Amino acid sequence: MIKQGIQKKYRFGKWPAVLVYLVCVLGIAFWGVNRYRWAVYEYFSGFCALFVEEHPEAEAEVISCVKAYDVLPKCGSQFLEQYGYKGSEFLEGIAWEALAFFAVWAGLLAGGFLLFLYCREKNYRKRIVELTEYLEQVNTGDSGTILQVREDVFSHLQDEMYKTVTALYQTREHAVEAKKNFAENLANIAHQLKTPISALFLSMQLMEKETPHAGTEQMKRQLERLYRLEESLLMLAKIDAGILRLEREKVDLYTALNLAAENLEELLAKKKISVEIPERGCVEINGDLEWTMEAFLNLIKNCMEHSKPGQSVHCDYSQNPLYAEVLIWDEGTGIAKEDLPHLFERFYRGKGAADGGVGIGLALARSILELENGSIAVRNLPEGGACFEIRIYSH
Repeated sequence: MIKQGIQKKYRFGKWPAVLVYLVCVLGIAFWGVNRYRWAVYEYFSGFCALFVEEHPEAEAEVISCVKAYDVLPKCGSQFLEQYGYKGSEFLEGIAWEALAFFAVWAGLLAGGFLLFLYCREKNYRKRIVELTEYLEQVNTGDSGTILQVREDVFSHLQDEMYKTVTALYQTREHAVEAKKNFAENLANIAHQLKTPISALFLSMQLMEKETPHAGTEQMKRQLERLYRLEESLLMLAKIDAGILRLEREKVDLYTALNLAAENLEELLAKKKISVEIPERGCVEINGDLEWTMEAFLNLIKNCMEHSKPGQSVHCDYSQNPLYAEVLIWDEGTGIAKEDLPHLFERFYRGKGAADGGVGIGLALARSILELENGSIAVRNLPEGGACFEIRIYSH
């Protein structure tokens, strides 16, 4: 519909100019013909006057011949050629005058028409640049300069663009508001869970002291799971609401990986799994040490959960001018092919998910790394095991 409207207006603006040009050309041609006929009349009248002046007695015969001019036989150029006269010798000056006049005016009209086409093309280009800049401003998050209201072939396109941009702004505002409400509701739920969970922990501790029971250990594990879920929900709510503030300081990757492994030392020892972290020198990123360590902790823990006793979780890191790269991999069986595309989705639990998990750890790690201008991907290694690839960009 927009294309048809532009084409219609374009045709409407183009054909009048062409018609005006053709009318002017035909008008000049018509003037040239009349001018030449008038010149022939003047020469013929002068010839008759000269003949009558030399032969007054033949005036009546001359006038009679003039009256019969329209019915005279066309003898071509044979009559005068037999006396040595040529057509180029007659009316030479007036012929060149008419031709020059016609050429000058035709040139002026052609130049004016080309100037009109150039100006119109320049105006079209200017309008396209205006519309492009408007879209670029919108694309970068600015509200965009209000488009100038003018009536031309782009008016319909401009109207549709303005309507589309307005609709997109409204949609984005609604989406941001909905996300904010969701984050607030999630945070409220997490806070509401915290109080009863804390009370249940206290009650459990009293029960263990007063009346020990075999079932209290199972209840304690479930409460710990609820507590971890509540903490994760609260953290995700802060990330969604944009209120989780990260420090921007130099973070040594070797230090962050070792802190993550130390926080998992008890679980690693229980499962008899080691963590190998080679020292590659000073490799630093701009980020938050605590939250970077939290992201690495979740990734190392995931590798630990998919490893067997006696195996190791490996970590390595490097840096180039564009980004710092961290690799964390295990020696397990790898991740199921159907789970790979969904591994970082919230609350997603694949086939080999560990018992007691809630499917938030990897999603939380990705959210933290993205806040630090990073990205994360996962792949299966040819020799077995899964490898997390982390890239944290310099800018």
